[in-house]
Amino acid sequence: MGANQPLAIGIDIGGTGTKFGIVDRDGNVLFSGEMSTRKHKEIDAYINELYDHLLVLINNAGGIGTISGIGVGAPNGNYYSGTIEYAPNLPWKGIIPLAKLMSDKFRLPVTLTNDANAAAIGEMMYGAAKGMKDFIMITLGTGVGSGIVANGQLIYGHDGFAGELGHTIVIPDGRMHEGTGKKGSLESYASATGVRLTTLEVLENSTEPSLLRDADKETLDSKVVYDAAIKGDKLALEIFEFTGKILGLALANAVMFSSPEAIILFGGLTKSGDLILKPTRKHMEENLIQVFQNKVKILVSHLKESDAAILGASALVWEKNR
Repeated sequence: MGANQPLAIGIDIGGTGTKFGIVDRDGNVLFSGEMSTRKHKEIDAYINELYDHLLVLINNAGGIGTISGIGVGAPNGNYYSGTIEYAPNLPWKGIIPLAKLMSDKFRLPVTLTNDANAAAIGEMMYGAAKGMKDFIMITLGTGVGSGIVANGQLIYGHDGFAGELGHTIVIPDGRMHEGTGKKGSLESYASATGVRLTTLEVLENSTEPSLLRDADKETLDSKVVYDAAIKGDKLALEIFEFTGKILGLALANAVMFSSPEAIILFGGLTKSGDLILKPTRKHMEENLIQVFQNKVKILVSHLKESDAAILGASALVWEKNR
């Protein structure tokens, strides 16, 4: 693996855990590992542990000379400044100059962006968006993230924070979002968290018999709703229909804004297949004006979920060196 095959480090910083790996130009994850994000309240201690883990992988890959750079995806990561800014679900508060701290420690160039933007670049380089110049990446996990690519460029906006479709308002004065204090955002309805909240509301406001009534309220999640829907449970099917309606409406707005070739969905909720995809497609088309109808594909990510975050982050290195 000499100079002919440069390698990149990809790091995905999540609220609970951090995944990292060494990736080649073809998107093969050669070495990988993970560690706790929450364990270290001080950023320096966190970077020291990350360095120790990665040094073992770097040596296995042939030494520091084989590494072209480091890409990092993180909540509230700012591409322009290399800082993580006021991330509510990370242990470090305020503005953290992560790229500089890591670059000083590793002696390698470091590129940082938010996790959904990293996923979009990974999808463009290795996944379903290969060859596309205009697409929107939507991550449906605990929250709803998005990365918007137009004319082959990721849209960062003037401050590095563009593309927060999850926080756009889909129901005025709707459900309160605990993290932001705003009402009616897409994330409040179309995330795994949103599906859980919808389920609790539906159970409370309906007397319809349902398998969901037997579920433990503490562990009730979108997987429980999926299992009930597969068995034909009426309330569970209604919950997916409602979630797809909200997501479809939001996607229609996004399509009319940037006219993408495709919308690529990634994350836990996509495992529900047509239960979520059918109502989403239907309501997106219904809300589009004629000039946009039947033009935009809704695709599910081609990236392997366990590798996707690392691939997306590592793709930042190749994108920077393009």
